Amino acid sequence: MIKFVSKNVARQKRHQRIRHKVSGTAECPRLSVYRSNSHIHAQIIDDSKGLTLAAASSVQLKLAKGGSIEAATQVGSELAKVAKKKGISQVVFDRSGYLYHGRVKALAEAARAGGLVF
Repeated sequence: MIKFVSKNVARQKRHQRIRHKVSGTAECPRLSVYRSNSHIHAQIIDDSKGLTLAAASSVQLKLAKGGSIEAATQVGSELAKVAKKKGISQVVFDRSGYLYHGRVKALAEAARAGGLVF
């Protein structure tokens, strides 16, 4: 008998494998991305304290098309602005099990262009 696994369950398994290797500290927090069909969210997390240091999302920015590459670019640049205000310049990128292309890549490149180093 063949057992089928949903795409989201497979992504969550990939995310767990990634999280065993990737962890954020106070000096180098983790930039985590969540992507849904209609929106994209990103947050910078200090895993040692369990705190979210900065966050941005297409919902927060009230973007009409929150699930587009343009929205991901705006979220990435907004997150970089918020991080710079809080004195965060270096992060480790956590793609949360998503492939590094499309919206995830656009968000990462916009964050890099905004001044975050990873």
